[in-house]
Amino acid sequence: MTWLIWLALAVIVLTVWALVKRLETRLVLIIAGLVLCFASGEPMKAFQAFVKGMTNVTLVPAICAAMGFAAAVTAAKCDEHLVALMSAPLKKLGGLLIPAATLITFGINIAIMSAAGTAATAGATFIPLLIRAGIRPAAAAAAVGGGTMCGLLLNPGCAHDIYVAEMAKMDLMAFIGWALPYIVGLVVVATLVNSALAIFHWHDHKAEAEAVAKGTQSAGEAPAVKVNVLKAFAPLVPLVILIAAAVWFPKAGVDVVVAMICGIAYIALVTLMNPGELSKAFFKGMGTGYAQVIGLIVAAGVFSTGLQASGAVAAFIDALKHSNELARWGAAIGPFLMALGKGSGEAAIWAFNQAVTPSAASFGMEPHSLGLLAILAGQFGRTASPLAGAIIIVAGMASADPMSVAKRLFPGMVVAVILSALIVV
Repeated sequence: MTWLIWLALAVIVLTVWALVKRLETRLVLIIAGLVLCFASGEPMKAFQAFVKGMTNVTLVPAICAAMGFAAAVTAAKCDEHLVALMSAPLKKLGGLLIPAATLITFGINIAIMSAAGTAATAGATFIPLLIRAGIRPAAAAAAVGGGTMCGLLLNPGCAHDIYVAEMAKMDLMAFIGWALPYIVGLVVVATLVNSALAIFHWHDHKAEAEAVAKGTQSAGEAPAVKVNVLKAFAPLVPLVILIAAAVWFPKAGVDVVVAMICGIAYIALVTLMNPGELSKAFFKGMGTGYAQVIGLIVAAGVFSTGLQASGAVAAFIDALKHSNELARWGAAIGPFLMALGKGSGEAAIWAFNQAVTPSAASFGMEPHSLGLLAILAGQFGRTASPLAGAIIIVAGMASADPMSVAKRLFPGMVVAVILSALIVV
């Protein structure tokens, strides 16, 4: 190996260390990319990658519009109506409360997308309900926290879906339709594994009276929401529009931006919210989307460009041509462990999908399947991490230790990531 590849390996190790230490992700990735580009004698490539990421006409409009819509949904409190509507059946399920809460939260995550937002909104309703039904506080938190895995991947506004579909030259809705059985199946398997352990190993459905009282006092009483079905439907409007367009009007040209703006119009009609406040929420959400999601894509692109300039990516891909098992388990274990240690798998997912996944065909794999594997692995790792924002939120609501919550999620996530490596690619 050349000295540049040795340098790239050292930079990768330092980058992983910095991310696990929770240093600012975008800054770490950009500095790493700049170092490698300068060392390779091609410093301008880093700046070109930066600009390319900033102005990506496929990703920027769709992601920012989706984030703006999500902010408008929260501002109009339509998410609270959706949670209240979906929580109604829980009260009648008895011992099945734990898996039911996870799967219903998963459904809510499809509409809300943000794991932390889903945890906060669903947790406020579900955690008190579960604890009062005799579920231990840590298990109640795990039931809701576990539901934040992967749901956003079924929403056409998900940045990862948009990127992988574009890279693989697939229609966005076609990619989601292909991925749906894998995502739902893996979520169900992970849920069943964790629920079985919660009931038969931890005996979480037989909480002591003292634990229930403590958890109840901490979780409090969920605020009563008189469900308005029209408001509850609002978070789902863009999804319904895109599915309908893909099935019945494929030539209409309806994309994510159009669907999100139609969703905003629907919210304005059913809530009669001040249009100025709704507009402010939408554009504030767009700005947040650019800062958080596009910013991470830009930074990962600079890092990926640095790796390519050093020759590390070419060497890695050449190795994969002789053993695609390396790609299979690298895409699964790498993002999973990174997410587990950092509480977020975004950096690892973006770096892998920008550097390696586009060359999947050269070592006998499909870009869309390898891309989905990396995404799923990052999601499962983040869900099992005690450092993840969503897990910290639900643990706080239940007055439970985040580590106690995470250890109830870890087994199912490990099973899911191994299965995903075996069946997705």
